[in-house]
Amino acid sequence: MFEYETRGVCSKKIQFEIQDNIVRKVSFLGGCNGNLQGIGSLVEGMKVEEVINRLEGIKCGGKNTSCPAQLAIALRQQAVSQVVPNA
Repeated sequence: MFEYETRGVCSKKIQFEIQDNIVRKVSFLGGCNGNLQGIGSLVEGMKVEEVINRLEGIKCGGKNTSCPAQLAIALRQQAVSQVVPNA
């Protein structure tokens, strides 16, 4: 289980799992509970890259980001950290 502290949105944290490049068990702490449960349910089972492509850049109100965009950032950071450079 990975955890990401959000920035600039109502939710405070996002917890998620990645298994074989597939997003699993997404949950948000804080924010608009129903909407965020819906987002978690919709992206579960999707490839990491697909979720990132669909959610990055989404804005909420006058903010430069959103909870979905923060999930994309979290997934991208985790995906990059799992890449092992050639030795």
